[in-house]
Amino acid sequence: MTRLRRACLALFALPLLALPAAAEDSFSKRLGAVKVGDVKPAPVYDLPFLTWGGDVATFIANGGDKETKKDTLFDKQGIKVNLVNGDDFLGQVKNYLEGKTPFLRGTLSQLGQASEALGQDPRTAPVVFLQLTWSAGDHMVARPTCKTLNDLKGKKIVLQEGGPHVGMLDDALKSAGLKWSDIKVVWAKNVTAVKGEPDKDPAAMFRKDPTIDACFVISPDMVDLTGGLEKTGDGSEKSVKGAKVLVSTVYLDHSIADVYACRKDFFDAHRDVVEKFAAGYLKATEELVAIKNEVKDKPTERYAAVLRLARQLFGKDLASDADADGLISDAVFVGLPGNYAFFKDKGNLSGFEVKQTAALDLALSLGDARVRREMLPADFDYARLKNLGDLTALVDAPRAARFADNPKEKNTIYSFHVYFEGGQSTFSEEKYRDVFQRAVEQASLFGNAIVSVKGHANPQDLTWGFRTVALERGLLTERQGKLFRKDGSEFAMDDMKQIIAMIDKENLGDVKVPMVGAAPMGMNDQLKMLKDLSNERAAAVRRAVVDYAARHGYRLDQSQMKSAGLGGTEPVLVFPRDYKEGGQNRRVEFRIIQVGVEAIAPEAFDY
Repeated sequence: MTRLRRACLALFALPLLALPAAAEDSFSKRLGAVKVGDVKPAPVYDLPFLTWGGDVATFIANGGDKETKKDTLFDKQGIKVNLVNGDDFLGQVKNYLEGKTPFLRGTLSQLGQASEALGQDPRTAPVVFLQLTWSAGDHMVARPTCKTLNDLKGKKIVLQEGGPHVGMLDDALKSAGLKWSDIKVVWAKNVTAVKGEPDKDPAAMFRKDPTIDACFVISPDMVDLTGGLEKTGDGSEKSVKGAKVLVSTVYLDHSIADVYACRKDFFDAHRDVVEKFAAGYLKATEELVAIKNEVKDKPTERYAAVLRLARQLFGKDLASDADADGLISDAVFVGLPGNYAFFKDKGNLSGFEVKQTAALDLALSLGDARVRREMLPADFDYARLKNLGDLTALVDAPRAARFADNPKEKNTIYSFHVYFEGGQSTFSEEKYRDVFQRAVEQASLFGNAIVSVKGHANPQDLTWGFRTVALERGLLTERQGKLFRKDGSEFAMDDMKQIIAMIDKENLGDVKVPMVGAAPMGMNDQLKMLKDLSNERAAAVRRAVVDYAARHGYRLDQSQMKSAGLGGTEPVLVFPRDYKEGGQNRRVEFRIIQVGVEAIAPEAFDY
């Protein structure tokens, strides 16, 4: 994978901060004084693009050149544009406000950071009219000090100021129930290495400063640091020993939304032009996805031509066909059904309204904006857009089950819990609404990860009974508060796996031990009872979440929600002293877990 997004590389260099999360200046202050001007009618409008795979579809629609060619998708729609590099986002905003172009290209998070400046005049309020892609090429790489997102509190994290990773970090923090004030931010000038500016990008700074716990990087830098998405750095060459990907947009696939917007005055006067542009782009997307899918079996000349086109228009940023292929592969196209879902589906918790709220909240909290100024959705008729672009995709495509029945679980990205009383088997919305809401929100945000609902039961009777039996039979002896085996080795009584192993090895499974409020029961029978109980509770919580989503009209792929009982094998406290402490073991744990790609059914468009 290769993501060569260089958005905002021209941002002014700021001191590398390790204290406040907020930027030193607001976006408007960094932008400087700009006089808002009218967009003058022109036969050809400048259209900014970013160095990103989603913009390759724009090149195709334009005929493979900076200016629209005859008989291309854009030309057939009756529109003409001149493609200009928009990686300098500050420069883009300046041109947009001055009226040099009616169009703006960025991530929704970037538009949020610029929202105060963009909405300072009613003429320039941004109308977001097209989603291009979701990103699958951005990553948070961490040292061994961070095992999951739950470990981020108090950690030092480096990322580019003003770039696409600001919103991704915000999503990661909120997922783990943390705030920006819970971490120490180090701002970098660039998103990746820039010639003549050493040590001003996150990867280089992470490599150089061992006190930095994590960094946000694009795919080439991620591979350099770790060796690959599921690998661990060995310390050779550019890698960092022990570094691994903590979270990636491969799994956090609804974090970074790439969009086009235009000025409200232009949209009001030329809605048909904007609509035709969207139709032409979406048709090019369908063509590009079809061409890309052909190479699953063998290389094709059509795809080779696309790679040449990308290298020609992106220039020196792409050194090889492999770079161009990686750039396109990192772009997850949403197409017509994705745009309908993003702008129209009220049950989509990764849709425009939800993402805009998050982007504006973030801009205010970081000081990029002082006043909340909202963006506007285009409110297209997507059936009309389908006919206008001669699109093949369905507007509101039915969604099939996405995940295999028994996917191979890999790393846990993060987890959270819900606790309950002994004997409890029902979970009401009145009591657990916040947990249910969080579960469906995270299922949407982490669209390529499963939400595994793990049930845990309290093994208190079993563990105390085992301890008594093991001491009485001389299997263990106690000295100075520690337990030892017959061979003199220490026995870790806080390790449930060791307890279960000894029960099996010493044939203690049929030995009955006391139970509070019930007749004595054999240890193996207790283990089975705890397993069954935890299975039932996990399944009940899963049903409650699914039912909650259905009642509130939220979009939820039920195949993404898995449940399993772990019995008493992973207690918080192995030997709780009373009912209250035992309550820490009675829980259902929601784990956001990476799965193998073979477990995810491929789709033409992902949204």
